[in-house]
Amino acid sequence: MIKDRSIDCVFADPPFNLGKDYKNGYKDNLDDNEYFRWCYRWLSECARILKPGGALFVYAIPSIAIKFGAFLNDIMTFRHWIALSMKGTYSRGNKLYPAHYALLYYTNGEPKTFNRLRTSIPICRHCGKEIKDYGGHRDKLNPAGLNLTDFWEDTSPNRHRKFKVRPGVNELKITIPERAILISTEEDDIVFDPFGGGGSTYQAAEKNNRYWIGSELYDCNHIKNRLNEEFPLSIGLKPDKLLFDIFVEE
Repeated sequence: MIKDRSIDCVFADPPFNLGKDYKNGYKDNLDDNEYFRWCYRWLSECARILKPGGALFVYAIPSIAIKFGAFLNDIMTFRHWIALSMKGTYSRGNKLYPAHYALLYYTNGEPKTFNRLRTSIPICRHCGKEIKDYGGHRDKLNPAGLNLTDFWEDTSPNRHRKFKVRPGVNELKITIPERAILISTEEDDIVFDPFGGGGSTYQAAEKNNRYWIGSELYDCNHIKNRLNEEFPLSIGLKPDKLLFDIFVEE
């Protein structure tokens, strides 16, 4: 079991209970009450293990995120509902076209770390020119790029299909967990991801010199392969004592 107040950042990308076939035995069609009872348990555990000022990021579709938010508002401090643009144009019956995913950002009290990130100025992929004129004040923009906002158009999180491309793998573009990690942590901080999936959180943490731990109930070979490809020199090394110290026997 992880000790209380021992983790700097949690990034969670849970299953959405949409009846997807992960081809690994996972039941993705629970009764709604059962599903949210389970979610509130792991959300509570995420809040428990965060250090004062630590950050929790939860990736979800809006219909689920709004319930997660209502629960988290009672135990943590709301920071942002980050909207991640969804690509595609398919209709949804008598509803508006769903154009974004949600990335909830909460902290355990006031944030202990908040790093301002910048993004590249958007360029038209056809003509190569900048898309916006910035009200005639282009010359006033910081040469390092634009301040990151709570609307992310460059993350392409559209990955939900009835059948997954690779059995059992929950793919998430590395940009999403990487930004969360860079916003809320410093080097040598500890990042935890309870839903390992394709391993993008672990890759982002390793790439940016953060310690990381995680869990995954099903096949971990794709995570192992990803890390082996990206960080062959790190594979097989003994974890730092710091990571062992955050665990306690039940």
